[in-house]
Amino acid sequence: MKRRDQSVEGVLPRQRLAELVSGGAIHTDDPDLVKHLQPASVDLTLGDVAYRLRCSFLPGNQPVREKLLDYEMGQVDLSGDGAVLEQNRPYLIPLRERLRLPKGIRGRTNPRSSTGRLDVFTRVITDYGNHFDEVRDGYTGELFLEVVPMSFTVKAKAGITLNQLRLLTGQARLTDDELIELSTADPIAFPGQSSAVEDEAYVSDGLFLSVDLSGADRKFAGYRAKPSSGLLELDRVNAYQVGDFWERVYPDDGRLILGPDQFYLLVSRERVRIPPGYAAEMAAYDPTSGELRTHYAGFFDPGFGDVPDGEWMGTPAVLEVRAHNVPFALEHGQRLCKLTFERMTEKPDELYGSAIGSRYQRQYLTLSRQFLPDQAGKPKPRRMKGVEQNPLPLVSGGRPDSPPLPVTRRD
Repeated sequence: MKRRDQSVEGVLPRQRLAELVSGGAIHTDDPDLVKHLQPASVDLTLGDVAYRLRCSFLPGNQPVREKLLDYEMGQVDLSGDGAVLEQNRPYLIPLRERLRLPKGIRGRTNPRSSTGRLDVFTRVITDYGNHFDEVRDGYTGELFLEVVPMSFTVKAKAGITLNQLRLLTGQARLTDDELIELSTADPIAFPGQSSAVEDEAYVSDGLFLSVDLSGADRKFAGYRAKPSSGLLELDRVNAYQVGDFWERVYPDDGRLILGPDQFYLLVSRERVRIPPGYAAEMAAYDPTSGELRTHYAGFFDPGFGDVPDGEWMGTPAVLEVRAHNVPFALEHGQRLCKLTFERMTEKPDELYGSAIGSRYQRQYLTLSRQFLPDQAGKPKPRRMKGVEQNPLPLVSGGRPDSPPLPVTRRD
């Protein structure tokens, strides 16, 4: 691999990941590994075996395979047609990718969007690792994925991808001051359908996102996973009826009470845009914000929310929410999570969008790829330049040509 200026700090773009693949720093037996490269990450693929676990673990001062001997309760063959992974059972799956990272490069992992929207809890561990989803600087060795299907019993097979790896160097994350400066020059937040004229977007160690419980044109606010549903095969696309696995939830005057240990898909009030020279990640849940979890899938690629002129600017974020132990009340506009932004070392040679087959560029309340589209969960068609369409009743401050939301500091 051609040696690059190590003083450039940030997230590595697709073309630099391709160099790491060709140089052997990211290695797999799959000759088409390059097809798994995204604008700012690489999709990780499942190996041929899953180990049933009696509990989750971190390897600490041991290799993962050595530590696994203490907790394994049998093996499941994922080759061929794959195998069933039982609900609420932890499994550990060696991934096909192995790393030999150069010094100065480290990594983070996150579930893919479709994985998080299925409530399949995943996290990566490494040899001698003391943290989940972190790959230390210069790491050499295997990657292992812990998988726990939470709401559905699923069928998985070798070669499918549930997680992504993002590699970075140096100090990549933007401070609040830098984020405010960025939004002034290259807007990142726009009003949604239910936004008010006076709305602002707030930052505090990241960009806050609030929940949309207005119902808007749809009347319903989101989806709740149904208990005791059928088997869901993870490699299938547009294969399942929404109503067989999900039920719609309806707000009561802008309020929704979450049931204990139930999984919901909701949507942000704000529309988000990730400029080409930046990447973002949904920040981990802050326990001081309430008795719930709002973070499963986390990576937002450069170009997310960049839509053609005439459409609504930005794209809402789908929020994966689970209340813990007790019912929890959400109200429309309540700040629920936030995005942290990082600079790229350079602009990716491909951006997130329909040109590379990105599924969620124009999402609203969009389910994972396994389900047939629910037309009621999509926004109504938008007025586009040069195209005659029936006008839609728009909430004040939510017009397609509205200016970007001002971003201000919030303690």
